[in-house]
Amino acid sequence: MGYVFLGVAILGEFCATNFLKMSDGFHNFGFTVVSMLGYLVTFYFLSISLKTIEMDVAYAIWAAVGIVLIAAFSVIYWKEPLNLPSVVGIALITIGVIILQLFGNGEH
Repeated sequence: MGYVFLGVAILGEFCATNFLKMSDGFHNFGFTVVSMLGYLVTFYFLSISLKTIEMDVAYAIWAAVGIVLIAAFSVIYWKEPLNLPSVVGIALITIGVIILQLFGNGEH
């Protein structure tokens, strides 16, 4: 169940971050409130996932999947550019998550 909760946290972050952009620097109060509620949901489910998933692994997955989703969505929907250094950085983060997932339990 921990990974289900982590998935909800990731989707919450994805939605909250997009509403944050729509809030226009907190000038649109409605989108600001929805964004803050989204982050509340995100951190609640992230905290629940930490009961069964190690913190380093959960946080790495949460951050990396969130970055990949937001980057892809921002290019497709928001029409924001994505340059080569950004792609390399995202790839390195993803590789780091894979390494943590495979070897991150602290046991040898």
